[in-house]
Parts: sequence; C-alpha cells; structure tokens
Amino acid sequence: MTEAKKDAVDAIAAQWYAVRPDLDTAPMAVFGRIYRIARAMGDATERTYNRYGISRGEFDVVATLRRSGSPYTLSPRQLSATLMLTTGGMTGRLDKLEKAGLLCRTPDPHDRRGLQVTITDRGLALIDEAVSAGLEVQAAALTGLEPEEVELLTGLLRKLLAGVA
Repeated sequence: MTEAKKDAVDAIAAQWYAVRPDLDTAPMAVFGRIYRIARAMGDATERTYNRYGISRGEFDVVATLRRSGSPYTLSPRQLSATLMLTTGGMTGRLDKLEKAGLLCRTPDPHDRRGLQVTITDRGLALIDEAVSAGLEVQAAALTGLEPEEVELLTGLLRKLLAGVA
C-alpha cells in the first residue's frame, strides 16, 4: 500500500503542533477525517437522491419501509423511532412523500386511532433505483482501497462506533 499524500487535516494538526506542541492531535486526525468524509459522502449521496426527487431524509423514510419487508408497512411511530425523528418532523416527510405518490397512509385496522404507512408501487420502484445509485456512489469512493482494507476499516469503525455510541 502506498502512503497517502498529506491532506488538510495533516496541515491543521501541524499548525496545532507549531503553537501547542504539548497537544496530542491524534484524535483530531481521526475525527477530522471522519467528519470530512461523512460530509463529502453525505453531499454526494444527497445529490444522487435528488436525481430521484427525494432528499436524504425522505430516502430514509422510504428505505425504512422497504427494508421492513413485505407488505412494507409501518406505523408513523415505528418510523419515528427507527429514524430518531420527532413526530412533527416525520409528519412533514410523510406529507411530502404521500403527495409525491411514494407512500400512502391508511387507518390501522388494529388501532382505531392509529395509521399505517405503506410504500406504493411507485415508491418501491424508486427506492430500489435510488438505493442502487447511492451504493454506486459509495462503492466508487472506496475504489482506492483494497478489499482487505475495506474489511479492516469496517471493523475498526464498528469498534470505534461501539465506543462512542
């Protein structure tokens, strides 16, 4: 493996070393890169989903329904809990997605006060295309790594996440 070129995070750490050589900037080197990668990939993914007329947040709603399996139905409360959204935030997303014909809300047959949210055929087709396109963007970002490096990175990030979550 060839050593990567110095990047902006290296420059920031070097600046801190120049003015505060007593600081250990190793955490900054890790999390600065994680933040920059997350931001760049978030922006790239957002652009990809926008081609399908949805935002990342709206993608998350439709994708959650799709991942739930047939009949692709959850309550708004289940969606809110899964996506860590307030009920108000969820209502706004559901309104927009229903207006776009990607999902529908129907009364819950088991709870007179409740609703069920179900993906439409149009929503199912759209999410299947959008998730494939998003994965292509993510896979392209990993082309500089060998498969073993991707596996190692995945394991290290899983371990790091477990320590901070």
